[in-house]
Amino acid sequence: MSAALIETEGLGVSLGGSRILRDVSIRVARGEIVTIVGPNGSGKTTLVRLVIGALRPTEGAVRRAPGLVIGYVPQRLAIDHTMPLSVARFLAFASRDRAARTRALAHVGAPGLERRQMIDLSGGQFQRVMLAHALLRRPDLLVLDEAAQGLDQPGTAAFYRLVETLRAELGCAVLMVSHDLHVVMAASDRVICLNGHVCCEGAPMHVSAAPEYRALFGHGTGGTMALYRHEHDHAHGDGDHAHHHPRAPEEAEEEA
Repeated sequence: MSAALIETEGLGVSLGGSRILRDVSIRVARGEIVTIVGPNGSGKTTLVRLVIGALRPTEGAVRRAPGLVIGYVPQRLAIDHTMPLSVARFLAFASRDRAARTRALAHVGAPGLERRQMIDLSGGQFQRVMLAHALLRRPDLLVLDEAAQGLDQPGTAAFYRLVETLRAELGCAVLMVSHDLHVVMAASDRVICLNGHVCCEGAPMHVSAAPEYRALFGHGTGGTMALYRHEHDHAHGDGDHAHHHPRAPEEAEEEA
């Protein structure tokens, strides 16, 4: 087994009197794509903030490989529309090397955008620029928190294909949070199902069949599950719907 880039043990967080995460132990090794899925309020963004060091755990520990470099693409980035900010200037926060910035934009499929204003970019262009910014750090671990949020289905699929390509080219690991279950299942080596604690984890095919996963996503997402089944060309029997519900978190959170 490859050495872990990030490993958490017995991680727990309480904020404002609410227990958001408890006993969360995960591991991300070099070169793998690991995706965290879970309902709203399940603690996904909180876990990401713990991994990147933006939040300290109430209990447990986060261990990072020595010298680990993390590239982070957040859910959203608030930009002041009254203040001009070109793509070139935004990327300069990550690197002063103009040639490196040009290469990064080309690498993510967004060449020639240097002079464009960030606020004028389309959703897909914006996310690719954000990804270029993260890549300029030469990360060992790329962390994506709902990075494809707001993109349409073809745009989302294209974005995750790009992530897979970058993983292969750079040899970095990827830890991502996503609601796009069918795309995630196609793109991930391993899936972690979170609902205040780790409900289940493993290879996508195994997680999608787990009772805990079905209890969270098996109802009300028929289109997503059907698309996933179709893409992977397999069917389930009449016992599809799970009746085993995972233990809910002690108190719900509003995702940070």
